[in-house]
Amino acid sequence: MELSQIAGPDLVWLVLALLAGGIVAGFLAGLFGIGGGIVLVPILFELFRLLGVPDDIRMHLAVGTSLAVIVPTSIRSFAEHRKKGAVDMAVLRHMGPPVGLGVLAGVVIASVVDGSVLKSVYVVSCLLMAAKLLAGAERGLLGHDLPALIWQRLYGFVTGLGSTLIGVGGGIYISAFMTFFGRTIHQAVATASGFGPIIAIPATLGFMWAGWGAAGLPPGSVGYVSLLGAALIVPASVLAAPFGVRLAHDLPRRTLELAFAAFLIFVAVRFVLSLFGP
Repeated sequence: MELSQIAGPDLVWLVLALLAGGIVAGFLAGLFGIGGGIVLVPILFELFRLLGVPDDIRMHLAVGTSLAVIVPTSIRSFAEHRKKGAVDMAVLRHMGPPVGLGVLAGVVIASVVDGSVLKSVYVVSCLLMAAKLLAGAERGLLGHDLPALIWQRLYGFVTGLGSTLIGVGGGIYISAFMTFFGRTIHQAVATASGFGPIIAIPATLGFMWAGWGAAGLPPGSVGYVSLLGAALIVPASVLAAPFGVRLAHDLPRRTLELAFAAFLIFVAVRFVLSLFGP
């Protein structure tokens, strides 16, 4: 559907709904201190439901649009971290190519499976994250240095694959991997930021290709990516994030962990229910 095919009031509603979604996503991302993808996908999923997007492409569109939103934010984040000299470029060189291969595999899988598969992968990811948050205790080190290159590359492939299927930039997986093997959290987060563009750019293009010509797409979409949505969500989420950060600093860390775990469980339950109905 093209923008010229939609009535003025409907277009206004679409714009307002996308702006509202961006504000909520930015606020929650700031509140919980985690990349916007894991928060944005369920918000986009519900938003596209309200806009009447068919169920068989709704999850694909939510994931693809989330990846498009990650592109500019991840590039900016990586540039800033690299300026500070905190990025381990050797890790990027070693794990970047297999991450890219994982992205390609994820795009191919997404192009042939229905939305229930993407929902299922997202549900499992949410529940695993929630379990870790509810446990509360920090894990011990798995080693004092990163494992052999073959294991780094294998983990990179899985990270690229999984991140593509659930619409995130991979930061949470890379930073966890590095801290489990003795790297400081600052270096881990900085290095993880470099994988955002490696995942988000080809994955966004891949979702555009995978959904090319699909029926029922909302206006302003190219394949399974709502360009209109991304253009509206990025500035709205950037403006709203500081309010979430401000509230986060007023709450105990454990309260935030439990709140985010509850959010993830709620989203997982919602997606499980959607597997059996709209």
